[in-house]
Amino acid sequence: MRRPVVLTTATAAAVLASVLVAVPAAQAHGYVSSPPSRQALCAQRVVPDCGQIQYEPQSVEGPKGLRNCHANNARFAVLNDDSRNWPATSVGSTVNFTWVLTARHATSTWEYYIGNTRLAVFDDGGRQPPATVSHTVYLGGFTGRQKLLAIWNIADTANAFYACVDLQIGGGGNPNPTPTPTRTPTPPPATTAPPTTPPPAGGTWRAGTTYQVGSQVTYGGLTYRCRQAHTALPGWEPPNVPALWERI
Repeated sequence: MRRPVVLTTATAAAVLASVLVAVPAAQAHGYVSSPPSRQALCAQRVVPDCGQIQYEPQSVEGPKGLRNCHANNARFAVLNDDSRNWPATSVGSTVNFTWVLTARHATSTWEYYIGNTRLAVFDDGGRQPPATVSHTVYLGGFTGRQKLLAIWNIADTANAFYACVDLQIGGGGNPNPTPTPTRTPTPPPATTAPPTTPPPAGGTWRAGTTYQVGSQVTYGGLTYRCRQAHTALPGWEPPNVPALWERI
């Protein structure tokens, strides 16, 4: 009479173990925030009608080895649509790319491509990254408008995160030269007020606001100072991203 009970208990334990093994570890999330990637532009509503990606720019995750902007995820197919006239950031031959990680994970490598050319690879050796990660990448002699693919390869899963960044290399986005101002021998009228620089955004922290280094905000009754210029997104509340905000 006791043997069926033992078998039933063992079977239940095996089922429970299989369920526990099937539960994935905490997933990492992140994307390129500067220069703004396509998903960053969607999240900031610079590019309208992006669909689901505007609410979760950090979630472009797919198998390692892909070479597209949407990681083969049909929900984010808009990121692979080059006909949407994505704004391109004017840059020089060397660019500093900044990733914002909303969940950190042990990292294998970071890769940067233009077309089939791998411009750079950074090996983290399985270490856990900080909340923001920056890489300086030489663009390998490319000029004009280019689409760069940035890849974050996770160390302990088969997946990676993808972000496409549109660049105008060499400053070609403004072909008209700036005219040389003509000097005048007389000073401006006394009534002309000199230009002033507006103070950095402050007050209560709010998603969608662009903050400059030194901006001070309040959140949860505490005051914070901005460490790195950025446009705030949901989930980037000052206590959650110490790389962007310091408590004062």
